[in-house]
Amino acid sequence: MHRPVPLQPSLPQPPRQPAAPRAELASFLTPSLAAVVAGARRRALRDGDRQIDTAHLLHSLVESDPDVGAVFEGDHQLARVLGYLAQRSIGYGLRWQRSVEQSGARRLLPAVREAEPQGGGGRASGWSPAAVAALEGAFRRAAGWGDERARGVDLLVGVAADPESRAVEVLRRAGVDPIALVARIDARDESRGEALGESRGEALGEGRIVALGEGPSQQV
Repeated sequence: MHRPVPLQPSLPQPPRQPAAPRAELASFLTPSLAAVVAGARRRALRDGDRQIDTAHLLHSLVESDPDVGAVFEGDHQLARVLGYLAQRSIGYGLRWQRSVEQSGARRLLPAVREAEPQGGGGRASGWSPAAVAALEGAFRRAAGWGDERARGVDLLVGVAADPESRAVEVLRRAGVDPIALVARIDARDESRGEALGESRGEALGEGRIVALGEGPSQQV
């Protein structure tokens, strides 16, 4: 089933400082995803990172959103992802402390350019460009399904769809194919969308029959 993506008004942009979601952003998130974003913020502050990046978002997603955990291939795969995320402060994660996480999709998303570090002295914004792109992608994906708010799986697709993101690096190290992960989520949502469309069609059909007086007659 092909889903046309409707044109949407300007999407909200994540805050430039690592703060809890602002009112205009939170209104576009489900309560569970708002909790994920807040959790990523706390993790970034606790780790002493200058920015919330896609690895923070992925860590918070797999820890707190059951729907996200369900799309992985078993608990063993989820445990491997969490294991690599927990090693952020050593090994491969050390270089992250000295660089800004860019995005391979930056040229396609103007909001990413606007979220780039401002000012001198190496001072960075509160969100990495890749994290901004992932959130914006989540909003667009939710809108494509006709949802007013983005869900955790929408954000997971956003972080997994950028081949240059830190989240994708973690997924690959844990043995997760990001492309296969996104395809699995899309297939599951396609089935959900078809079932929803059928149920809506049946409801409309029944309503149409009643409206036309074609329902069962009542005889006294």
